[in-house]
Amino acid sequence: WNAHVATGRDLSAIAAFADTVSVCFSKGLGCPVGSCVAGDADTLKRVRRIRKMLGGAMRQSGVLAGAALFALDNNIERLNDDHATARRLAELLTAVPGIEIDPDTVETNMVYFKLSPQLSERFAGAERFCETMDEQVRMLHEGERTVRAVTHLHITREMIDEAGRRIADACV
Repeated sequence: WNAHVATGRDLSAIAAFADTVSVCFSKGLGCPVGSCVAGDADTLKRVRRIRKMLGGAMRQSGVLAGAALFALDNNIERLNDDHATARRLAELLTAVPGIEIDPDTVETNMVYFKLSPQLSERFAGAERFCETMDEQVRMLHEGERTVRAVTHLHITREMIDEAGRRIADACV
């Protein structure tokens, strides 16, 4: 969904080179849970079996299907808001000593940045940096020095400004 909104490309064009596509209705689209898988009949048969083996079968899922339908009808275009908050975070991080980021690389709701070697050493790597920040700003480490932050429906511009301040405070 995010790639579609960010690029304006049709969903079928984005998925054209994939054998299987999975889409999520939660977070950015605002559903409490839910995802769909599209693919050929044999693949979907395997997916259903694996889902049941992992306890994914659910009774009375119509309420969740209703939430997914509402999200598809009302929340696709608002993903632009998530992209804007992600760009805002990236811009704020450019001013933080020890953070390496190019805001022009932020196209959707995902922000990837690197800790400088010095900052990485101070925190003992990106994993420890994320653990240290977890109570203030939740992020994921994606490697020894790489961190990923993701924006979604419930993240406001004010929250992004606060996150930028908290990350900056932790890095000084």
